[in-house]
Amino acid sequence: MEKLYFEEWLMMIHKLNIVLVEPEIPPNTGNIARLCANLGADLHLVKPLGFSIDDKHLKRAGLDYWHLLNVNVYENFLDFEEKNPDGIRFLATTKARQYYTEVEYSEGCYLLFGRETKGLSAEIRNSYPDNLIRLPMRTDARSLNLSNSVAVIAYEAMRQLGFPGLC
Repeated sequence: MEKLYFEEWLMMIHKLNIVLVEPEIPPNTGNIARLCANLGADLHLVKPLGFSIDDKHLKRAGLDYWHLLNVNVYENFLDFEEKNPDGIRFLATTKARQYYTEVEYSEGCYLLFGRETKGLSAEIRNSYPDNLIRLPMRTDARSLNLSNSVAVIAYEAMRQLGFPGLC
């Protein structure tokens, strides 16, 4: 068995998972991929995707970080659920009542985000009604950019976990 360094071991036990359900805009996904690479988080993409994984805009936004990234692609949400049965899920949605700062993130948790134009489906939200979270916004604003939302929530989760493996 390969010897693990302390930092690698910490990253394994504190792994964060970012899940994009049916993302549509390549630069958003590329920016999120770069964020995941920097945090040591796994990126999960649930089809249908609004772009090809080889899309030049996607690659450009992630720059040279792709070798630091673990990407998993699923045919649909059921496929994602079947292949990832463990780990608490937190679903980001403007329809949530609790703020993203009011929950306790745990090792191996999954942060789920929906399409840029429609968010997560009611069916998915209804599967985890107690784990819906939101970012505070003005009442006359529709939403934030997806990659910004992911960054804010992911860093809060990492803060609660003690920024494992980060310097």
